[in-house]
Amino acid sequence: MTFRSFCLICHQLIFSTMSAAQLLLLLMVMASSALPRHLPPCQVVQMDVVCSDLSLRSAPTDLPPGVQMLDLSRNQVQNLTQETLAYRSDFHHLNLHSNRIHFIQPDLFREMSDLRVLDLSKNYLNVFALSKINIGSLTAVESLDLSSNGLYTGMSDFFLADSPVLTNLSLNSNSITKIAQNAFGGTPSLRKINLHNNIILEIEDGAFDSLYNLTELDLSKNSVTCITDFNLYNLKMLNLSKNSVELFQSSSPDRRFNLLQLDLSENKMLSFPSLPRANVLKYLDVSHNLLQSVNVSGSPETGTEICLYFLQYLDMSFNHLKTIPESFFYFMKSLKVLNVSNNCISSFSVTGRGLLSSVKVINLSYNSLQSLTFREDALQSLEKLYLQGNDLTTLDHQIFQRLPSMMYLDLQQNNLQICGSKENHYESSLTRQNQVDPSGCVSFTSVPNLQFLYFSENNLQTLPENAFANTPLKSLDLSLNPGLEIHKDALSGLERSLVQLILRENNMSRLNTDLSLIRSLKHVDLSTNQLNSLPPWNKESSIESLNLQNNNLVTLEYSTMVALEHSLKTLYMGSNPLSCCSNLGFLRMVQRSAVVVPDIETVTCVHKDFSKPVNIEKLTDEMCQESVYVIIFCVLAVIVALAVLGLLLKCCLSRKRKRNRGYTA
Repeated sequence: MTFRSFCLICHQLIFSTMSAAQLLLLLMVMASSALPRHLPPCQVVQMDVVCSDLSLRSAPTDLPPGVQMLDLSRNQVQNLTQETLAYRSDFHHLNLHSNRIHFIQPDLFREMSDLRVLDLSKNYLNVFALSKINIGSLTAVESLDLSSNGLYTGMSDFFLADSPVLTNLSLNSNSITKIAQNAFGGTPSLRKINLHNNIILEIEDGAFDSLYNLTELDLSKNSVTCITDFNLYNLKMLNLSKNSVELFQSSSPDRRFNLLQLDLSENKMLSFPSLPRANVLKYLDVSHNLLQSVNVSGSPETGTEICLYFLQYLDMSFNHLKTIPESFFYFMKSLKVLNVSNNCISSFSVTGRGLLSSVKVINLSYNSLQSLTFREDALQSLEKLYLQGNDLTTLDHQIFQRLPSMMYLDLQQNNLQICGSKENHYESSLTRQNQVDPSGCVSFTSVPNLQFLYFSENNLQTLPENAFANTPLKSLDLSLNPGLEIHKDALSGLERSLVQLILRENNMSRLNTDLSLIRSLKHVDLSTNQLNSLPPWNKESSIESLNLQNNNLVTLEYSTMVALEHSLKTLYMGSNPLSCCSNLGFLRMVQRSAVVVPDIETVTCVHKDFSKPVNIEKLTDEMCQESVYVIIFCVLAVIVALAVLGLLLKCCLSRKRKRNRGYTA
């Protein structure tokens, strides 16, 4: 073979190899274009794999070994099989929330000996239940969520037939109408059942009797009408709120119940629930019912029908109660919070020795209170007292001095007047207790721990001097008392304690008090009054927030602004008829300092050259130069006039002297 022939053969071989490579590359491109697009990868954090919101129909086949938690929530899974779970059975936690599951392979979970938590909520398991096939044993599952699956009465049996260690079950937001006697026969270990938001009308006798470990039961937002034989002795939490319960009675009144929390709010109860005498109840809510009385009788000596020794929280608000006898509280030695707001109570008294000694909060707001009586040694632990919305007109003027621990007092929307310190003399004698002061006022001096006082909407006419002497108030609200006159020394004694002062909507035309004297004051609200000026604050102020909206302020004293500027952080000034060129110092402070004006868009000033108010952000020095020149010209004119007048006076005097000399003898 010649060399030329050898080269020709090599060339043909190379060309053939290149053609084959190009053909292979073309086939690979075509194949890749035919493959489905890859979805975003799952997130892997240690032993947890999160694949939610990826439009998946099954678990990825390349799951890492040792996965403990698989989250397939909010995907497109329809059939739950071994293939769907990538033939894995070693999960501890499986989340299939919000898919389209309507079929589960029977006995799928039997071999999952490590599976503890299974979430199947928000699927279509009602379709599977129609086939009347059990899913099989949930060998190790302790927590199961079947909520929002359209399940109705009897359908849960196909999922709970063999769940020996199940402790936490959620069936909320389904369509269950009846709890059958054998509904939980396959779940003997249940501790917590959530049946919230179903349509339960009937609970068969013994439905929960086999659940000796049951401690929490939520039956809220259903249609239960009556509980006449409550006998779940081991139950600790029962929620029956938002039903139609008219009667609640327990069985075996002498047997001890372990119930700690009972919620019967938003029902149709006419009488107080009949509770076992041997109970450890701590929380009881019967608010938003139709209670007209508490139906008690007895005394500390003879006993009473209601024994709630351990009760700490009692809510009877939003009922039709007209009175609450003191005997109702005889055996509530541990009560800390009492809420009887929004009823029709006209009188409330605590006169028994040691009565309600542990209570910290009493809410009597929005009743029809006309009488309020506290024994001197009662309510020694009371910290918060709500009395707003009662239209109280008279009280024992020293009533609040008997509450040594009170920190918070709300007296809004009443009709009370405040005494000055000179008008009050503390009566320690038992014979003078609870007598109304002849002047018809109530005292707030020497209330040792009172820090928050709300006294708006009381038709308060005057705030006398030393009204809060020896009372460590931090927050004082005197708003919505039209025509209020404040004595210049009314706030004396609060110089080191008062932090917030609210005086809005009082129709005040002037403020007599020098607020700069209150060194602790940080927040002041003077909005919606008739103020046309502020008192001179010559001392440095500590005020950080000042609200002057909706007043009649035309000019602001420069000394007041200087006193405020070093501490002020927030200033509300909208809806005032400010003069543009008479407040240049203030306007420059707002424009250039660090003070924040949240309502800056509504802060305007009046300028004689403009028909409409000018926003202060648009005001410039040039716009007021003419006014400045006018002022200078006026001042110069006055000086010249005074000089001319002086010269004329001097000439007149000199002529008079000359005349007097000419007639001398």
